[in-house]
Amino acid sequence: MDFAKIVARIKAILGSPRTEWPVIAAEPATIGGLFRNYICIVAALPVIAQFIKGSLIGYGGFGVHMHTPIGMGVLGMILHYALTLVVTYVVALIVDALAPSFGGSKDPVQALKTVAYAWTAGWVAGIAVIIPWLGWLVAIAGVIYGIYLLYLGLPHTMRCPADKAGGYTAVTVIIGIVLSWIVALVVGGIIGTAALTGASPTGMHVTRSDGTTITVDANNPLDKLAAIGANTTRATQDLENAQKSGDVAAQQTAMGKLMGGDGKPVATSLSPQTLQGFLPDELDGMKRSDFNAQRSGAMGMQISTARATYSDGRVRTMQMEVADAGNMRGMVAVASAATPTTEDQTDRSYDKTYTDHDRLVHESWDIQTKSGEFSVVVADRFTVKASGNAEDIDELKQAVNDLDLGRLALLKNAGISDH
Repeated sequence: MDFAKIVARIKAILGSPRTEWPVIAAEPATIGGLFRNYICIVAALPVIAQFIKGSLIGYGGFGVHMHTPIGMGVLGMILHYALTLVVTYVVALIVDALAPSFGGSKDPVQALKTVAYAWTAGWVAGIAVIIPWLGWLVAIAGVIYGIYLLYLGLPHTMRCPADKAGGYTAVTVIIGIVLSWIVALVVGGIIGTAALTGASPTGMHVTRSDGTTITVDANNPLDKLAAIGANTTRATQDLENAQKSGDVAAQQTAMGKLMGGDGKPVATSLSPQTLQGFLPDELDGMKRSDFNAQRSGAMGMQISTARATYSDGRVRTMQMEVADAGNMRGMVAVASAATPTTEDQTDRSYDKTYTDHDRLVHESWDIQTKSGEFSVVVADRFTVKASGNAEDIDELKQAVNDLDLGRLALLKNAGISDH
């Protein structure tokens, strides 16, 4: 194993991908060699970083600081790493199988090269989760750059026509997102379930070697994934047609259909002014001290967020956030349906995720510092979160409910196009 070659390849694929992809496509390789000499090393970087962050550094904010127990952290790290390697190979198989549909040539080794080197950006950027506050932004940027690398690489490794690389990329990205979520759910579900003493059987049951049982409701997630798959096929054809016509607006619309999951793109996510209307000047006797709202878009997607901080000028401080997932709402629906119910409680704090009236809810609370977080997913599109200091978690819940979630839910189809 030559670490110098690994570092050189990382620098080359990230720094000069247009010249590096032809080199990658031409060099001899085997599936085993790619795993041993590159994937097993680079894919471990974000997994180790997640362990360091979760179990050694911990998560915190507004007086709450939590660590994943070392034992659970090690278990999660091993599971995450193993599943990452499996998903890498599965996506490579899918890339290989899809090649003829996009005018390319099947070659399993080239397909594995494509996935491994395109995912390098996300794996390397994943190290940044250790950095407080800004780490997740770096990680997201790495994933986005990885999509660009995939787009550049497919014509070289899979020999597909350049005008079909966009559709090929989009389908691969959708599959990668879904499989990555499954990995996160499996790891989180197993770790979370390990802390519980019982479960209510309502679906598929998986019994681990220690005798505990994981319950998975397979109906809604699979139904939604099937619908996303059917719409993805149609949207891919639309994207190919738009690329042939050279119509940029049509390309963005088709990409929006792909990311939306239901074949209907969100032409415009909620405006910053609309989101601002859900964050009042005063909340439970606390005045709004600052406010920020923005709408950004890329690759046919638009996401809007609004945040405000409230304070009584003495000890109480609370931050409110409202976000519109826009064209990612299809994926939000899958995640909401597939996320397992979990609860982790100690003598001073608790953290739990559950579904309440078809809404995914997450809450965490530290009894000693009297601070925590309460967030809810509304209409499979919007997220609303309250975090900060309070007498109890009910104050944070009330703050979220005071934002009129029913009115927000009525906007679930805002900006959606039928075309």
